[in-house]
Amino acid sequence: MPVQTPLGQMTLVASQHGLCGAWFEHQKHVPDLHHLPWGPSQSWLLQAKAQLSEYFEGKRKLFELPLIPLGGTGFQHQVWQALAMIPFGKFSSYAEIARFIGKPQSARAVGMAVGRNPLSIFLPCHRVMASNGALTGYAGGLDRKISLLKIEGTLL
Repeated sequence: MPVQTPLGQMTLVASQHGLCGAWFEHQKHVPDLHHLPWGPSQSWLLQAKAQLSEYFEGKRKLFELPLIPLGGTGFQHQVWQALAMIPFGKFSSYAEIARFIGKPQSARAVGMAVGRNPLSIFLPCHRVMASNGALTGYAGGLDRKISLLKIEGTLL
């Protein structure tokens, strides 16, 4: 389902169990979605669209729908679950996430998994930065990452 946001068009994908994907137009690492068999999902898509709109309006800090990330390895799923734990308006580093998932030497691998997050905004990979506090890449574009952090009041 295409959804227009203040930061450009996003594509939302859901299954009968919840939201499976959310990508910005021209974002890196978007899978081919045409071959996937989806069940009834309109309800999840409408809820995701409404909650995303509330987020951009500053009325929502927490998404309340089941997130079922599309694809990924076991390690990537561990990282994506850790992303869900980063509160609105806060940051985490790749190294902190690596320690949190019990793999303290895996900061680079964490970075790769963060970059392949299939649920942009919903799993807040925009809240992750380098250990030195530097804003690093975002699959949707660094300009969008900065805008999302401003929406959350983390950057002025």
